[in-house]
Amino acid sequence: MQKSILVLFVLISSSLFVGCSDDDDPPAPVNEEEVITTMNVTLTAAGATAITLQSQDLDGDGPNAPTISVSGDLTASTTYAGTIELLNETESPAEDITEEVEAEADEHQFIFGPSGSIASIAYTDEDGNGNPVGINFTLTTGDAGTGSLQITLRHEPTKPNDGTLAGAGGETDIAQTFNLTVVQ
Repeated sequence: MQKSILVLFVLISSSLFVGCSDDDDPPAPVNEEEVITTMNVTLTAAGATAITLQSQDLDGDGPNAPTISVSGDLTASTTYAGTIELLNETESPAEDITEEVEAEADEHQFIFGPSGSIASIAYTDEDGNGNPVGINFTLTTGDAGTGSLQITLRHEPTKPNDGTLAGAGGETDIAQTFNLTVVQ
């Protein structure tokens, strides 16, 4: 009987000893998603006043919808140079998230969805592998009328892709649609 108690004691002790391992490995760092409260898009054509498009959502995922503004009308049959700036305005001063997107260009891509009088969009920047990013682009208008421009930033998209949301995959960091007017 004493022998079986001793064996039982040894088994329990050894299982406790094995179960309490000394795991000094640090946890893997978590790459937190960027907080993006504001998207500023600037469209510039030769000899014309710059047009700005802004989506600002200072409460993030809160109950308030983003405030959308467009500073003016676009001109028909015109090519605009476009740039996108992303900000986190929950910090003071505001953090420029565009810098992070540039630094991790191989993990990001803006996907554009033009419609109506917005004739086309072309990428003018690329990541280190020659794939488009979209911080810089051109927008070409068609005839006078109305149109929209959907801009979506995808994190870890499939690259290369066909330039569509379905073809890009990945996760959406920010998405906004701007309603635009194109005049003669």
